[in-house]
Amino acid sequence: MNGIVAYCRPGFESDCAAELQDKTAALGIYGYCQTKAQQGYVVYRCQNEEAEHLAKKLVLKELIFTRQFFAVLAHVTDLPQTDRVSAVQVALLDETVQEAFTGIKPCGDLRVETPDTNDGKELSKFCRKFTVPLRQGLRQIDWLTTKESDRRPTLHAFFLSNQEVMIGFSYSFNQSPWLMGIPRLRSPSEAPSRSTLKLDEAFQVFVPEHEREARISSGMNAVDLGAAPGGWTYQLVRRGMMVQAVDNGPMAESLMETGQVKHIREDGFKYRPKKKNVTWLVCDMVEKPARVGELMTSWLVEGDCQEAIFNLKLPMKRRYAAVSEYLEHIKQDLVENGRGRFELQAKQLYHDREEITVHIRWL
Repeated sequence: MNGIVAYCRPGFESDCAAELQDKTAALGIYGYCQTKAQQGYVVYRCQNEEAEHLAKKLVLKELIFTRQFFAVLAHVTDLPQTDRVSAVQVALLDETVQEAFTGIKPCGDLRVETPDTNDGKELSKFCRKFTVPLRQGLRQIDWLTTKESDRRPTLHAFFLSNQEVMIGFSYSFNQSPWLMGIPRLRSPSEAPSRSTLKLDEAFQVFVPEHEREARISSGMNAVDLGAAPGGWTYQLVRRGMMVQAVDNGPMAESLMETGQVKHIREDGFKYRPKKKNVTWLVCDMVEKPARVGELMTSWLVEGDCQEAIFNLKLPMKRRYAAVSEYLEHIKQDLVENGRGRFELQAKQLYHDREEITVHIRWL
């Protein structure tokens, strides 16, 4: 099987596929997608040399509905229960694979993964046990370096069952740092709501680790629009920020007791800070996405914040087309009315549901 495999949230395969078709066509590659509802991944079929090109040029950071993707090396559908390692070795030692992907081996790391589905979760125990013998077997045939290396491509073993696996690779400069593209976060027991994990994940996805100390630090001023009961405010407080929590609803007492939160009982669409000293604006209001996008853009254009993270709720149908329209409108407003260069990122995060999370900052 030639092409790439993209991991996505189950139920969003068609949106992931539509985006892949759009982005690959922009790169001059015209393959086709194979999808199945609720399977948690999309297969994009193209030639080997095109798949390798996409592994470099299809920028994961710019994909909204794809968590991780890899270029396919081999697809094994009849793994024997007694010696699966040898079957994988045979597939990777095939001459056509060796010739098509010269320069890929040896890879610097191995990730044994599954789709993010109930069936995939049942496979996770098997994958954990199988990782060590598979790693050893791949080193025997020189498909893995003796020691892990982030300068070499990463090898992916994507198990669909304990008898079927797709083997592929991603480049270290164009991949998610997390297994299956999912950061493993624990919900803090003291947080007022589970929505707190969305902002925690957004900070990790959108702000590179080496920049977090400078861009997300104690003493900064932040505004949380539609804050109650305080799930997102909690993440700002735990990072040492002073927060203006804007909502007519009640805030969690535990947050108010920190002394870092000022509760402003006002409509989030009408409020503006008196001083232009706000670094972070965050917003998780359940409102029409176009209206939220306009509000966030106006804060940035008028200099009321430096960076913004917010959610856009998705329609039931043609979600990728709708998202593209929302984001294009935001970009146009920033270009026409803004203060210079900006960075805009959007992702359907693991902790999102029928929504995407957007990050914008001035450069």
